[in-house]
Amino acid sequence: MTFRAVASSTGEPLRVVVVGAGAMGRAWLGVVTASEEVELAGIADLDVAAAQEAAASLDRAELPVGSDAVELAQRTGAQAVINVTVPEAHHPVTTAALTAGLPVLGEKPVAESVSRALSLAAAAEATGELFMVSQSRRWNPQVSALKAMTQQLGAVGTVSTEFFRAPHFGGFRDEMAHPLLVDMAIHPFDSVRFLLGSEPVSAWCQTWNPPWSWYAGDANATAVFEFEGGTRYVYNGSWCSPGAETSWNGVWRVSGEKGTALWDGDTDPVLEAEVGDAAEASTAYDGIAGALQVFVQALRSGETPSGEVHENVMSLAMVEAAVQSAGAGRAVRLDDVLERAYDEALQAEQREDVRAALTGWSSVRAALAGVR
Repeated sequence: MTFRAVASSTGEPLRVVVVGAGAMGRAWLGVVTASEEVELAGIADLDVAAAQEAAASLDRAELPVGSDAVELAQRTGAQAVINVTVPEAHHPVTTAALTAGLPVLGEKPVAESVSRALSLAAAAEATGELFMVSQSRRWNPQVSALKAMTQQLGAVGTVSTEFFRAPHFGGFRDEMAHPLLVDMAIHPFDSVRFLLGSEPVSAWCQTWNPPWSWYAGDANATAVFEFEGGTRYVYNGSWCSPGAETSWNGVWRVSGEKGTALWDGDTDPVLEAEVGDAAEASTAYDGIAGALQVFVQALRSGETPSGEVHENVMSLAMVEAAVQSAGAGRAVRLDDVLERAYDEALQAEQREDVRAALTGWSSVRAALAGVR
């Protein structure tokens, strides 16, 4: 997708408004204020007092705040928005910003549902503004090293992730129907797409909740995804598994025709194959700070970044497919998930320009791949 570039340089940093003053919003505020490439123009939150408290925590009590991100951006001369709101607010906040001529860097997931995500992809097309989703694991140098190793293994048969932890979050996660799949599994689901450079075809998933679980919904899940070319990805995880906990990134194994790559989620991956020395990591970026750097560079160059909304939607589609499979007790085709979401997006869309963009797609999968 082509989008409007925004002129800026390290001598003239990009002015941004951060939307959302919660815990993750404050993490982003720390990254923004530490960057030389951006300048914090203001903080927006429906709870203006929370925005004021966040500004004070940065020793910038004078920083402009407000409840409306677009109004605040226009008032302060901001050139872009960083959306760190709750998932249900991603669609309205991002749509409003794009429509106002403001590119957006948003936290994952792209939206609360695939249908809303498709609407946002169409909104980016209709407005010509960049919408990039921050999937922070994309910018983990160890993930990049694992990808380089994966490319040395020839045909890949199986990729697996083991994830076992026992966090007591409290709050909304404890009440979710599928807390592990919906709130956490999108990270490895996105990572496996990055590793393989291909897209999922089908999903089979079972979820359950052990009797000792402190979650209302299913905190355990096992999912098998078939990818283009026949590779299988197996995810096995739990959010109520005390003892011998894995990394927050999980424990990974990539099995190919020429050997195996292993990653414990915390230290450098290991290649066990007769293919010579392992390739070096292919990224100089890391975490959400890396996502911010890539966003700014994309706006300066006009080059489409990893995580652009069209490219990111399939990661959320994997989550939705897994949830649907668990509910139906059978395998689910990703194309069926996409087509159902597309129909819902068309029915719900209220903006004529976004609807026109949606109706111009030859197919959902083709549109997400950038084929018109």
